[in-house]
Amino acid sequence: MKTKTGRYSGYIRPFSFAIDLLVINVLLLYMTDFPVKTPFYFVFISISWFVIAANLGFYEVYRYTKVISILNCALKQGTLFTLFCLALAFYESYNSSFQSIGYFTMLSLLIILIVKLSIYYFLKKYRLLYGGNFRKVILIGNVKSTDPLQQFFTENPDYGYKLERVFELENNKSRALEESFDYVLEHQIDELYCSMSDLNQNQINEIVFFADNNLKTLKFIPSEKQILSHNFIFEYYNYIPVISLRNILLDDTLNKVIKRVFDIVFSLLIILGVLSWLTPILAVFIKFESKGPLFFIQKRNGLNYKEFFCYKFRSMELNDEAHLNQVSKNDNRVTTIGRFIRKTSIDELPQFFNVLMGEMSVVGPRPHMVSHTRMYALTVDKFMVRHFIKPGITGLAQTKGFRGEVEADEDIINRVKYDIFYMENWSLILDLKIIFQTVINIFKGEEKAY
Repeated sequence: MKTKTGRYSGYIRPFSFAIDLLVINVLLLYMTDFPVKTPFYFVFISISWFVIAANLGFYEVYRYTKVISILNCALKQGTLFTLFCLALAFYESYNSSFQSIGYFTMLSLLIILIVKLSIYYFLKKYRLLYGGNFRKVILIGNVKSTDPLQQFFTENPDYGYKLERVFELENNKSRALEESFDYVLEHQIDELYCSMSDLNQNQINEIVFFADNNLKTLKFIPSEKQILSHNFIFEYYNYIPVISLRNILLDDTLNKVIKRVFDIVFSLLIILGVLSWLTPILAVFIKFESKGPLFFIQKRNGLNYKEFFCYKFRSMELNDEAHLNQVSKNDNRVTTIGRFIRKTSIDELPQFFNVLMGEMSVVGPRPHMVSHTRMYALTVDKFMVRHFIKPGITGLAQTKGFRGEVEADEDIINRVKYDIFYMENWSLILDLKIIFQTVINIFKGEEKAY
């Protein structure tokens, strides 16, 4: 079967934009009280949609873009567009209904999102079934560096990347680069993926020169260490480029406000709706089985490494090692009721008081005991980076299976990896996804350790 490359991909974005404007203007005509006989309103609202979309990157959807990123951007787009329309309605309050504006913006966003996701999934299906809309790519680097991406291209044809060849650099690197350049030109390759760790600076410069002068897309594959430490962003002081080490989205004031409002609302729902009646019931069972307080209070490290008291329902008998040693599987310190509340994560619920007080967040890197934090800070690369944001009751690492007792170095290294990814890719929708996955994991009955 003859396949077609994605030469018409450039038409998808303007087509999508035209459909969106059509939806907005038709609904504006039939659903709002604006004096629509005046063209000003159609033009003004259309321009506002475009300006908001341009600033948020609403139409910057690529074949590797995740659905959660599309939904997150759509949420921001819809919120700002609604606020703009409400402000316009307030200005025209003598003949505009806020209720009709609300229906207009919600229905507009819903239809636009359905169309956007339909195009997104149609392209995936089209690539998978008919082999169209693809990019020809090659990999340059040693097997260890390129193998994960090679597997990704092979196992995910719906992304539309057709891997033509892998050029290994284990022997004669200069010759391999020359062969790759000839191959790219002869077979009309679209994109080159090169392993940074397998190339020196001169070779990287050579590849960049070739790609620039032959209009080829060049992308580099960093090593795992480079992923964690070199997530650079460029900033300009006048015309002077300055590189920031990493982009933490929760440093943005608006994002902080959104996350804090969500934390307050969510924690109040749990405290009033669950803890208000569950706490006295658990108090009876916990105190009946073993002597001691209802709550277990332990120092943990939070935002900016600041110590705070973390609250949990007590699940162990009183012992002198609770603040030094993690709980392990079949630990004889854990009581019968304690084993149940740990398995269901009920023991973590009092931490919603920590969230309400601003010491923790619902979602974020899990806080460790102070003694363990000091130990990991000395032995695990980038461990301290996770303290740039508030710790959470649950986190991305926990939903990916890295929860419980740290049995090997790989466990804590992967937690740090996912924590840093979360910091640099935060969104409210990602928080909701993590919360949902946490609930699913609890119903599976996976026992945790800390």
